[in-house]
Amino acid sequence: FWSLIAMSPQVNTFLLNGLDARLEVNEQGEGNWTRIMREKSATAEADTDAAEQQPAQETAEPEPQSTSGEALNFNVENVEISNASVHYNDLSTGQSVTLEDFTVTASDITLGSEFPLDIRFRVETSQPQFAVDGSIKARIQANQELNEFAVSGLNAVFDMSGEPFGGESVTAELAGSLAANLENETASLSDFSASLANLSLNTNLNVKGFGDKPALEGRIEISEFSLKELLNNLGQPAIETTDPEVLKAIALSTNLGGEPGVVALSDLVITLDDTRFNGGGSYNLATGGLVFDLEGDKLNADRYLPPSAEGDSQGVGNGDTQTDSNTQTAGASQPETDLLPLETLRTLLLDIDFGLGELIVSNLTINDIAASTTAKDGLLQVDEFSGKLYYGSFGANATIDARTDNPKWRIRSDVTNVQTLPLLTDLAEVDMLSGGANLKVAVDTTGNRISALRENANGEISFNLAEGEFRQMNLTRMACQGIALANQESLTTTDWGTTTPFNDMRGTLKIDGNTLNNTDLVAALAGMRLEGNGTVDLEQTDLDYELSLRIVGEIHRDEACRVTEYVENVVIPVECRGNFAEDPAGLCSFDGSRFRDTLKDIAANAAKAKAREEVDRAKEKAEEKVQEKLKEKLGEDAGEKVKDALKGLFN
Repeated sequence: FWSLIAMSPQVNTFLLNGLDARLEVNEQGEGNWTRIMREKSATAEADTDAAEQQPAQETAEPEPQSTSGEALNFNVENVEISNASVHYNDLSTGQSVTLEDFTVTASDITLGSEFPLDIRFRVETSQPQFAVDGSIKARIQANQELNEFAVSGLNAVFDMSGEPFGGESVTAELAGSLAANLENETASLSDFSASLANLSLNTNLNVKGFGDKPALEGRIEISEFSLKELLNNLGQPAIETTDPEVLKAIALSTNLGGEPGVVALSDLVITLDDTRFNGGGSYNLATGGLVFDLEGDKLNADRYLPPSAEGDSQGVGNGDTQTDSNTQTAGASQPETDLLPLETLRTLLLDIDFGLGELIVSNLTINDIAASTTAKDGLLQVDEFSGKLYYGSFGANATIDARTDNPKWRIRSDVTNVQTLPLLTDLAEVDMLSGGANLKVAVDTTGNRISALRENANGEISFNLAEGEFRQMNLTRMACQGIALANQESLTTTDWGTTTPFNDMRGTLKIDGNTLNNTDLVAALAGMRLEGNGTVDLEQTDLDYELSLRIVGEIHRDEACRVTEYVENVVIPVECRGNFAEDPAGLCSFDGSRFRDTLKDIAANAAKAKAREEVDRAKEKAEEKVQEKLKEKLGEDAGEKVKDALKGLFN
């Protein structure tokens, strides 16, 4: 008692053993502890209300502390709390919480000096079913003004189990030292570590300022861990990937710093299996602005995709119409959802630069990727997206204007000398075209769903291939079929091959919703000029093209395919129709219905040739008659002299 009066409370031992508190809330929401709590009297409530209503300036000002006053001298030799338990049961919600085996021991508790603290407990809940056994050991220190605290030698272990972890048992641990100064608004973590199952974090961190603009300085490291193992340890569903060995080596390390109110990361290193990212960034706590610059070496994104359903790979590129039909049916049965969270986009403030040495996605290999993205007030801009692709290169920029509920999309792209054969083969196992492609793409559309984007799309794609070949398709054979019919002969060649070389193929695709229209397809083939026009229905994956092979020279050594004067400059028709997702190589064939027009041209050419022959014969007969008359009148010698002049006259 006297120690309290002297402001120097001293207690030898504080002991609490066997506490068993049972708190219950009935179905009306009333707690049983209210029966032992004194209710406020009406007078007390009135006094409280009156005090709250007094103007601030009328409240008594705190008395200045005497500079000669002594700080609190607090000393407790021992604290022992053992076998304590608290049971809480809420009948209105069905929730129950139990704290049991609660033990606290501490000794030599003196302000300004360290003292040991040991806490042990078990907590259980019914909704959800959850239990944790915890133990905390540390050395605690507080100054006499109670505005500076320190914790050293922290060792806390929590063994958890129950529904949140799928019935699994999980251990979390904390260790290290902590310090805080409330007056100076500083805090620090020293050699601090935290772990959950196989996930471990280590940090040394200093914080200055407890308001909305703290300044951070330190370093954080997340040791390499397996995400798949972590999910299994936490009793969570597994992530299925095409490559079962991925997501098993993830790590992160970075320095922390920045101006007050900005969390800046430097020397950032992120490891994802075989991929390593380096860079830095910052986050503005006031504006939410995010700035990042990351460079990666190589990433195979296909390894992280969900595994294909059994049998899917058998239908790729071989006309598996049943698989395609099933896929379309499944897709049609799924309700369409919005692509972009518009409200979220409007709050983004981003400035991100990203680079990657190599990316494999959809079986395509892309090198030297560079991307630059900004976002502000709902306007998302990809200022640069470029890279190298199959011996060529590409560059693109895009804008998404999400400031309205009907976002606007703008895409511009240039592709230079990308080799089509390996690209199409790797992308879709399609072997139908080779050559270095150059493209210019300009597309605008609106909407926030795939169907709307397709329906509203407009623009054009211009393309040209300096040289290449059609594969799985011999246009020379188709042309020779028509020429042989015109010559009324049969082809004897059996080995035609499966390709058609070409030079300078070019054209323009006009985009109108789901339809691509092309009216100016041209290419130079051996002895022929390819001309074509048609449409592509992207929604139905349907192709409808009419090609014309204009004969401009010799095209094949087969005698039946010889180019006569009747055949030269006529058109051999070819049609390409059908579903290009099923069997691209079987789409094109000789067009017999249009060949009737070709036969008319051939007949017209033959008639012209016959007329020329008759004129030539008439000329010869007239020349002979004139020569005979001259010989009769002028003699043999004179007739020979004017012979050359007569040739000029009749020719």
